Amino acid sequence: MARLLIGVSGGIAAYKAVELVRLATKAGHSVRVVQTPTSLQFVGAATFEGVTGAPVLVDEFEADPARGAFPGDASPAHEPISHLELVRNCDAYVIAPASANTLAKLAGGQADNLLTSAALACTAPLVLAPAMNSAMWVNPATVANIETLRDRGAHVVEPTTGQLASKGEWGTGRLAEPPDILAAVEHLLSEPPASTLSGARVLVTAGGTREPIDAVRYVGNRSSGRMGVALAAEAAQRGAEVTLVGANLAVEAPDGVQLVEVSTAAELEQATRAAFATADVLLMAAAVADFRPADAKDGKIKKGERDDLTVRLEPTTDVLASLTAERRDGQTLVGFAAEHGAGALDHARGKLDRKQLDAVVLNDISQPGIGFDSTDNEVTVITAAGEQPVPRASKAAVASAILDCVESLRKTASEVNP
Repeated sequence: MARLLIGVSGGIAAYKAVELVRLATKAGHSVRVVQTPTSLQFVGAATFEGVTGAPVLVDEFEADPARGAFPGDASPAHEPISHLELVRNCDAYVIAPASANTLAKLAGGQADNLLTSAALACTAPLVLAPAMNSAMWVNPATVANIETLRDRGAHVVEPTTGQLASKGEWGTGRLAEPPDILAAVEHLLSEPPASTLSGARVLVTAGGTREPIDAVRYVGNRSSGRMGVALAAEAAQRGAEVTLVGANLAVEAPDGVQLVEVSTAAELEQATRAAFATADVLLMAAAVADFRPADAKDGKIKKGERDDLTVRLEPTTDVLASLTAERRDGQTLVGFAAEHGAGALDHARGKLDRKQLDAVVLNDISQPGIGFDSTDNEVTVITAAGEQPVPRASKAAVASAILDCVESLRKTASEVNP
């Protein structure tokens, strides 16, 4: 069952929103309601609170006793910003009725009340059920607003034709019947969302390179490849054609991906460069050695062969920086930064700017229980727009959150350069 956030704007049709909420809760959905101040002139908050068993919010600055949680969910320990937490938790945001005024505000990107602020912050599907006088519905301004909102991805449940609020008036503008609105929402949520990665070529590097000192010894790192493998699996799940360049993986590669096994930084560079030209997305999750022994011995250095053995190191190629210089239009490049403690965010943002990446995934390895060779992770995804923390979870869940960010970047890029 879904978490539905229902927004009620002002209009006589607000009474039908009570039935919509009742039907949704009866169907097993978890429902929260936000109202505009004007809607209170038609239906009071206590009515919706009685049906949902959850507090109703009207003002952006009023405290939410449930702290953004939906019925049946535990409230967070912190005090979140109400409209941000509600839309973060919902599976769909349904505005019914959506008045002409509210549609105009949404089309203009206004956020002057809780309902419109929540809509602007919402990344879940937005469902609009308009209701108004027929003359307002066919007004060119309303027609243009509806077209704008549809172009942005909103789903519109068309009003019906019948008797209107004014005595003797008949026309199109009646709020769709609550069972029909709920059916439209449930149908929308039953469809898997279209992924921007479906059919895309995704190149993932994973694991840690090993730079030989001699035939048996090497300079390496603790990366197991679990994070990169999780990313490859999630990308394949979303319909991408995935090439996984794996350096000394401690875990098996997922089914449905093309695995290219490498060991050293030079081998990883060669394999990555070969696949990069046709890749749409690069996820550079591998821990690539920054240095390698300059004079690797073909055989084994015997114990006692030298008392003053010195391993002289030389820098390896910065694979990601070299690929960035060759990127083509439409590619999305994501780097990974394993940093330790203070200054981690600054270092990662510097990497974003210096290497001209679309995103950097920061992993603060000073935190116990995450990062190298662990099953959990906690990261921050850094883009030009800001930072998005991904709280501690399994690496599969973190991979899903990272690819959500990648999809958002690709969607934005396609809108700017259609």
